[in-house]
Amino acid sequence: MDQANATPEFADHFARCIQVLGGVTASARRLGIDERAIRRFINGERPISERLMRDTANALRQLAAEATEAEREIASILPPLTDKT
Repeated sequence: MDQANATPEFADHFARCIQVLGGVTASARRLGIDERAIRRFINGERPISERLMRDTANALRQLAAEATEAEREIASILPPLTDKT
């Protein structure tokens, strides 16, 4: 059963996750939910369920994997850095 958590700290952490995902619009696309719903979760108007936090964690992992792949592509194009100490 999903447990809801509406503490201010939980909402603050969720808001930080939304920022990391690229903001409300990008997060809504990644999570497949309405932008207004995300704002309501952040504002404490709706409880944040365990499922929503798990979905958010999965979206963050996916974003991290995409960022890592993009970084690898850049690194493969650029010459290696040299130590100038």
